[in-house]
Amino acid sequence: MTAFSSSLRGKGRRAVAAAGAVSLGLLVLSACDQPTPRATVTAGQDSVTAEASCYEDGKTLGDLTSKKKAEQAKFEKCMTAEPEQTLTVHPGDKVRLGVEPDMAEQGWIAMSNGMPMTSLSKQTYTSLESDRVFYSQQTQQMSDSATISIMTSKGGKYTGVWNIKLKRADS
Repeated sequence: MTAFSSSLRGKGRRAVAAAGAVSLGLLVLSACDQPTPRATVTAGQDSVTAEASCYEDGKTLGDLTSKKKAEQAKFEKCMTAEPEQTLTVHPGDKVRLGVEPDMAEQGWIAMSNGMPMTSLSKQTYTSLESDRVFYSQQTQQMSDSATISIMTSKGGKYTGVWNIKLKRADS
């Protein structure tokens, strides 16, 4: 009987340890920040998905029409944040942009190196010609890379920025 009760005590300890590990895991997960909505860019067969460079659960981050330099600087910092994701685009590929329904609901625009590529959209998807993405209006030439910035906006006030770097593949 001693072996039997000893066996039960060992199983009981393991069960308590397992329950404790599960509880600790749930506690750690509840302390984590929720992931931001994601933006996806696809070219050819390849896709990348990125979390926001700037996002505070849909709250207004700044006013694009503001004359205040602090507001403009905050927006500029979001737009120039280094992208974590890079996608190679081959000549002739369409660049497809996709956003989550919550992002589309409030409205979003896409920019390439700070220049608007789309008007405000409430759709979850749009596509662009790759040549248009890499064409620099400032230099009037094709560039080897571009940063696509997807920006959610409510009435001229931005609520999030997602940055993804695109590299132009050699022909």
